[in-house]
Amino acid sequence: MTKAEIVNEISRATGLEKAAVLATVEKFMEVVKDSMANGQNVYLRGFGSFIVKTRKEKTARNISKKHYHQDSGTQDSGVQAFQGFS
Repeated sequence: MTKAEIVNEISRATGLEKAAVLATVEKFMEVVKDSMANGQNVYLRGFGSFIVKTRKEKTARNISKKHYHQDSGTQDSGVQAFQGFS
């Protein structure tokens, strides 16, 4: 389901104008993105969680030059993951 389909469905079900629903959905997504960018997890009871995960340190290698490089795992390289409830 796309963002446009979500907006259309909410608008149809609630009778609200699409512009108002779109603004609400956009603001929701902005708040979630900003929270995750600041390293905060977002928990929505009965729906799921948006979790920031930090990658482990790993060794990168360039086989043709036989060069190895150690990449450190940091918050900046965090992976955003959604965990739904079932």
